[in-house]
Amino acid sequence: MATSSTAIHFDEVTLGYGRRPAVHHLQGEIPSGSLIAVVGPNGAGKSTLLKGIVGTLKPLEGRIRLDGPSSEIAYLPQAAEIDRSFPLSVYDLVSMGLWSRSGLFGGISAKDRTKIEEALSAVGLIGFERRPISTLSGGQMQRALFARLLLQNAPVILLDEPFTAIDAKTTADLLDLVRRWHDESRTVVAVLHDLDMVKRVFPKTLLIAREPVAWGETPDVLKPDNLLKARRMVEAYDPHAHVCQRGAA
Repeated sequence: MATSSTAIHFDEVTLGYGRRPAVHHLQGEIPSGSLIAVVGPNGAGKSTLLKGIVGTLKPLEGRIRLDGPSSEIAYLPQAAEIDRSFPLSVYDLVSMGLWSRSGLFGGISAKDRTKIEEALSAVGLIGFERRPISTLSGGQMQRALFARLLLQNAPVILLDEPFTAIDAKTTADLLDLVRRWHDESRTVVAVLHDLDMVKRVFPKTLLIAREPVAWGETPDVLKPDNLLKARRMVEAYDPHAHVCQRGAA
């Protein structure tokens, strides 16, 4: 089993769709309390990796072991995967962060209402409680989703491109929350494209291109030769290839 100092352990993991691998031969661990970016070219398997961690995609080969149940993971998918046409208010959306403890049909207590208000305040959305989520800007929607993450109060937080297509002020405010989670010794794994942000904020980085290219201290991982290697690996990827095993003849 993963030790108490390891939040996520990858044991020769291959993830994919059907029998087509999207990420393969991933071996290693993410220590508890890590602040780590996952980067790579488009089509490198970054989002697939997060889906494997949260359990919505089962490995084709190998295992992903967690130091705790998957219910203790807070997961923010890409904005494109969220249906904003659903008739929810900001308050309703944020309060969903309590479901893991209260259940789908559990009532909201006075203490819960206080927590919801605190989360809305932390992301700058006081006064937006009754607004339908369909009327929010991209930045406002992302603030509401971060408020929901706050209420989940999870030890492991997965973020899939959380700062894409939002304004600079919202990005800065939400990055402050990411730093706060790190200061609280939570494990934060974020898929990102902005390498300048990664260098500035994230001490550890995993560079993947369907398989790991480099993993460790951010300045070492983001060297030009590693980035070039990752791009060439994705360009050479065969989408019709099947699962392979290391050492196979």
